[in-house]
Amino acid sequence: MSEKTVKMTSSRPYLVRAFNEWILDNNCTPYIVVDAGVQGVQVPTEHVANGQIVLNISPGAVKALVIGNGALEFSARFGGVPMQVFIPLQAVMAIYARENGEGMVFGSEPGSPDPEGGSPEADRSSSQSAQRPSGKPSLKVVK
Repeated sequence: MSEKTVKMTSSRPYLVRAFNEWILDNNCTPYIVVDAGVQGVQVPTEHVANGQIVLNISPGAVKALVIGNGALEFSARFGGVPMQVFIPLQAVMAIYARENGEGMVFGSEPGSPDPEGGSPEADRSSSQSAQRPSGKPSLKVVK
């Protein structure tokens, strides 16, 4: 029997949708960490720190949230100014619940383009995972 290599689409949009629903079902607030340096990201640049931005994507914070297979979009107010936010899903680095940090950090997927130039957070997390003993995973938000 010969095995064919089947090219799969990215799992990231499905995981982001699932984690968003799971976080909301548990009465928590979904936050995403975005690599603002990825081409196509449209976020309020005045809130970007160290090349990243953390966004609250709960229904009370955003309007018309759409998590498609290629991008995440919504409209929101930042400092009272309305803005349309567009985030290619490859730029979503993590999704977690604000209340307890439960969620998922994304690495690069085979077949999906890497963010241009990588990110310091990805480099730091890969070096930490090599040193971290196995056990219960944890997610920390550094502000």
